[in-house]
Amino acid sequence: MKKQFSDKGTHKTLWTLTKFENDEAVKAGTPYEVKEIKGNILVNAGINALTTLLAGAGGDAFSNANAYLGVGDSDDVAAATQTDLQAAVNKVRADMNGGFPTYGTDQKITFEADFASGEGNHAWKEFGAFNASSGGTMLNRKVEDEGIKTAGQIWRLTLEITFS
Repeated sequence: MKKQFSDKGTHKTLWTLTKFENDEAVKAGTPYEVKEIKGNILVNAGINALTTLLAGAGGDAFSNANAYLGVGDSDDVAAATQTDLQAAVNKVRADMNGGFPTYGTDQKITFEADFASGEGNHAWKEFGAFNASSGGTMLNRKVEDEGIKTAGQIWRLTLEITFS
């Protein structure tokens, strides 16, 4: 009997939020909290950007030069049709840390950005990856309340997407 195969593609997402009290704690590598957050949705515009880039048809890559992680204070339910974070005012994007994103092995891409003392000081309820500092294309969106970042703190957000 011949085994039947069906087409199936999936992605698995792991966000890691590492919270530091201040710059000294970042330098010492001593966070006060590390939390893993599983899941999100890839949004339609992000999927279309990926397939366009895959076909070599142009567009802005999610590279170190123009990839950003964003956070906002909206808890609106994630929907595939969304093109930006849903927060009206309290939303910000941070550029990639040096060497990120990493990609090309283990079917995954990993983004990482630090939100410095004066960035993102509001409730963190939504997360996304983008290919521009404003506008551009949102790749994905996750909604989960992770607390309020205050001035002086540095929060590091890491996003790992594995495709299979």
